[in-house]
Amino acid sequence: MYRTFRAAGGMAVEEKPGVKSSSSIVPCFLFVELVIMAGTVLLAYYFEYTDTFPVHIQGFFCYDKSFSKPYPGPDNASKIPPVLIYSLVTAIPTLTILVGELCAFFTRAEGTQEKTIVTADCCYFNPLLRRIIRFLGVYTFGLFTTTIFANAGQVVTGNQTPHFLSACRPNYTALGCQSSMHYITERRACTGNPLVVLSARKSFPSKDAALSVYSAVYTVMYVTLVFRTKGTRLTKPTISLTLLCLAMLVGVVRVAEYRNHWADVLAGFFTGGAIAVFLVTCVINNFQQLQPGPAPPQPQRPESMLGMPMVTLPCVESPLEKLRGDLRSPRSHDHQPYRFPATPDVLIPSRSISSEV
Repeated sequence: MYRTFRAAGGMAVEEKPGVKSSSSIVPCFLFVELVIMAGTVLLAYYFEYTDTFPVHIQGFFCYDKSFSKPYPGPDNASKIPPVLIYSLVTAIPTLTILVGELCAFFTRAEGTQEKTIVTADCCYFNPLLRRIIRFLGVYTFGLFTTTIFANAGQVVTGNQTPHFLSACRPNYTALGCQSSMHYITERRACTGNPLVVLSARKSFPSKDAALSVYSAVYTVMYVTLVFRTKGTRLTKPTISLTLLCLAMLVGVVRVAEYRNHWADVLAGFFTGGAIAVFLVTCVINNFQQLQPGPAPPQPQRPESMLGMPMVTLPCVESPLEKLRGDLRSPRSHDHQPYRFPATPDVLIPSRSISSEV
């Protein structure tokens, strides 16, 4: 059936079943969400590719063994280079969400699907398109947010990597290092490549570990909460554990190649996992659609036995009851109750009385 509601202009508009009208979804998307997304991308760009936020310069002890590991080379020479990590954290969740939403849309019952949003008379937002944009948009926002958190931690702390002294190449003789307890605070103590030294000062937290765990946790929660596997109980655990193992492998490789400390990797794991859990539980409601509450029942007018509406008449006080109350009030302090005269069952007209007299 069609449901009729009254618009702001006073005209009655019919709302079809499975269709919901909204006039705020497009303005909010254009002027709020896109602005926030653009600001997040710009902030991540300034952290990553510009010197707008200078790195904090920490000192070091002479001949510190915790920073004297051999230089493993640039990040592109790693067994798991950043290009591979960025490709995986982009492709795996996107494909998973697309496949999951398509399967759920074509297998879900008609009454349980979300309503189509109608804005004015020209814009129709299909529930499948809405869910895909919502989940992938929130995932992209969290991806840049994780990058900002990791870069901000690296810039603020300025912790050195395990190969910092190999990249720094300090002149211990010119610095006057007589023992390992001598602490160097000079900014020009390093003689190595400035770009390599700057990269060696960004260790805490590990950005690659944070991005990999964020992507893995977000995808695992989607698989666990959305996928419906009938007849098998090992499909979802296998997919989830595989994704988590790949994320953990990134952290292990970072430590094994002397690019990060264990504390850096664990901090990256915590950062990425916390952001993913927060977005899934508090922003997109565990990938579930919001079910509107039932409308309050409207009071119905009482009906008679014949099905006709009853007429409510005003209550009128009887003259006899009023007279009885006036006679009872002055004798309220007496112990004996006042006896009223018996009221005749039949009222005799006054004409008969006057005729008898």
